[in-house]
Amino acid sequence: MRLFPRRRFADLVDRQLDLFAELHRARLTGLREAYQQVNAADREDAERAFGDYQDQVGWAAEELAELRDTYAATLDDGARDAYVRAFARGVRRRYPPLADVMMRSVDDLDEI
Repeated sequence: MRLFPRRRFADLVDRQLDLFAELHRARLTGLREAYQQVNAADREDAERAFGDYQDQVGWAAEELAELRDTYAATLDDGARDAYVRAFARGVRRRYPPLADVMMRSVDDLDEI
């Protein structure tokens, strides 16, 4: 018995994010590299580097949203809300740069 029980979907979300990381290892490495290029860019190259980074963030957020929405569609309304929030917490913990993008879609749960 756990003194502090984990939330209902925490283990599932962790496994989903592990699978996401494994399947997209190269692209996630590219995302990290794009972030580093933004930080290292001089004034002339900063805009291009930031655009490249935003493209990578957009890709990752879309992939994560698709993963989330596919599973959420199999749940009833109450469970769906809890799962989507657990997924958002997992993304915030594991991929902080993507969390704000993902949180925008959590605000409108009725579309799932």
